[in-house]
Amino acid sequence: MMNKMVPALLAVMMGATAWLAGCSSQNTNTPIPTATVIGPIPSETSDNALGEKLDYKIIGIDAGAGSMVKTEEVMKLYGLDKWQLVEGSDAAMTAALIKAYEAKEPIIITGWTPHWMFKKMDLKYLADPKNGFGGAEQIHTIVRKGLKEDQPAAYQFLDKFWWEPADMESVMVQMMDGKDPEVAAAEWVKNNEAKVGKWVEGIKPVQKEKLTLAYVAWDSEIASTHVVEHVLEKKLGYEVELSQVQTGPMWAGVAIGDVDGMVAAWLPSTDTSYLKKFGGQIEDLGPNLDGTKIGLVVPSYMNISSIEDLQ
Repeated sequence: MMNKMVPALLAVMMGATAWLAGCSSQNTNTPIPTATVIGPIPSETSDNALGEKLDYKIIGIDAGAGSMVKTEEVMKLYGLDKWQLVEGSDAAMTAALIKAYEAKEPIIITGWTPHWMFKKMDLKYLADPKNGFGGAEQIHTIVRKGLKEDQPAAYQFLDKFWWEPADMESVMVQMMDGKDPEVAAAEWVKNNEAKVGKWVEGIKPVQKEKLTLAYVAWDSEIASTHVVEHVLEKKLGYEVELSQVQTGPMWAGVAIGDVDGMVAAWLPSTDTSYLKKFGGQIEDLGPNLDGTKIGLVVPSYMNISSIEDLQ
């Protein structure tokens, strides 16, 4: 495998290492956002108490991500004019979450499932009574136009690729526990040969044909893309190049044909703006995972239950 960029994985802040014993991490240059907190979590519901504790900051991920765009829309919907959505990365966001969680301090993040953090920590979504984030979503497989004719084996496999949230989470947890994404993906494939066999059944392998897949540096997409890469290489004979980019360039790359495909499109809500922009230039093969969700997430120990509580 050739990587255009080294994945910005699991940048864990100082102090989190002990909590995640045995976890390895790769450093990123992305500053780690932190919640500005002093003292205990307020038990009262006085106006602005929590906002002042957090310096009115919601910890987000990379700029341009569909979940960030949607969160900005939700903040306007609820009139959260005082609040600021902090840009960063998946790794920076989870590092800030771990630090706050260890100290039992308040923090609000942009979260989604499937994600390993829900298995490692007791977290909850804030209720969204106005349904600003929409309901349950799916993750879709998107390929460039012409892939069916140029690379029928890859097209057939990508069209068949389907797994469950528990499958994705199991790979993510292995990554968070210190395994390289390639190793975690290989072990998952080895332990799920029956499922993988259905993906490649009836597909004739190729001889070192080249294929490029794009993905974003979210643990969920790192997991799925590395599993797909492993199957394409070990089961179907492809040489796969992975390109780690942000959400917009990922969609654009497929649309203009620089990238053959990706398995990271959150629809119908999160990535809807990109689908509207590039829909006529790509082919949507449909969902590869069902039951995803995005929203504002907090530790369960926080005395807050709804986005309306932030007003």
